[in-house]
Amino acid sequence: MRALCWNGVNDLSVETVPDPEILNPHDAIIKVSLSTTCGSDLHFIDGYLPGMREGDVFGHEFMGEVVEVGSQLSQPRVGERVVVPSFIACNRCWYCRHDLFSLCDTTNPNAELQQPLLGYPTGGIYGYTHPFGGYQGSHAQYIRVPFGDANCFAVPDDVTDEQALFLSDAVPTGYMGADFCEIDAGDIVAVWGAGAVGLMAARGALLSGAGRVIVVDRIPERLALAERLGAETVDYSAVDSVQEVLRESTGGRGPDACIDAVGMEGHGTGLQQLYDRAKQLLRLETDRATALRQAILGCRKGGIVAVLGVYGLTDKFPMGVVTNKGLTVKSAQQYGQRYIAQFFDYIQQGDLDPAALITHRMSLEDGVRAYDYFKNKKDGCIRVVLQP
Repeated sequence: MRALCWNGVNDLSVETVPDPEILNPHDAIIKVSLSTTCGSDLHFIDGYLPGMREGDVFGHEFMGEVVEVGSQLSQPRVGERVVVPSFIACNRCWYCRHDLFSLCDTTNPNAELQQPLLGYPTGGIYGYTHPFGGYQGSHAQYIRVPFGDANCFAVPDDVTDEQALFLSDAVPTGYMGADFCEIDAGDIVAVWGAGAVGLMAARGALLSGAGRVIVVDRIPERLALAERLGAETVDYSAVDSVQEVLRESTGGRGPDACIDAVGMEGHGTGLQQLYDRAKQLLRLETDRATALRQAILGCRKGGIVAVLGVYGLTDKFPMGVVTNKGLTVKSAQQYGQRYIAQFFDYIQQGDLDPAALITHRMSLEDGVRAYDYFKNKKDGCIRVVLQP
């Protein structure tokens, strides 16, 4: 089959690789209908996350059709159209039984690579480094899904492929950030980052009852889409201080909750950005944590900061601010299996249209060009959908 492969830092190619096979009686094989670029991929493409190997197929956000199932699977059925969360759950361990699906104790066969770094291994994820399981990714014609009964969700007839696609990762990641914020009716929520995850966090906050959502970014097309989704916006490149803007627009108190949907390759302004950029280029730290610092400083006292961005080793983390302001910090990789049925309802009711994230469509054969557009934000790119 054809697949998009990682061959080294900023070195991608579309190659012919072996088709996936049933390895376990609970496996399903999915013919990929659509996959999409994701900002998390950029971290290992740019060399800031270790653990990729030459020839690895990457990608973790996809939907498609079931073409083969293991002998012990009654669900899903061959021929069903399904969407699959990016983190792999078993539905049997303690963590899965407590709806903490990305923390699954069963689905990471390379736990020994993670445990020295994290203390305890997480669940596996498709196409996202060997410490996260070394699974073949979704930018391919076919993909193997372990524990198909726990991870394949049948797509209703009135939900399109394009809408279902983003339920694999962008929608649940963003919505989980809003869920972490414990929003009361009328709360003010600020979101850093107007990529797909940030936009879905903003929409999720509004669906959860927020009175106002303020999205912070610098890209005009992304800020415009945030406004179409119901948010207010701040262009951080056009103001002296995001914190001052938030203070003034909230009567001096600050947002009730803040969501960081940026992560380790954040952009900013001023000396702090130059400092972070220099240390990151020299590999003295992995993170440009501009958004995280601003979220912590901007949040009101006693508020909640939800961290959705991927981070490694963060310098100058303002722990004293967290303590003295009485902040609660919540973070996780997405618990997609927890939310998908609810998302289908939102889509069917007209409250959510994830297809609004699509700015470009390309063939899988154009995967290298797709990531060039995505990484460099060419032609107003927010998300590229790839079709094998």
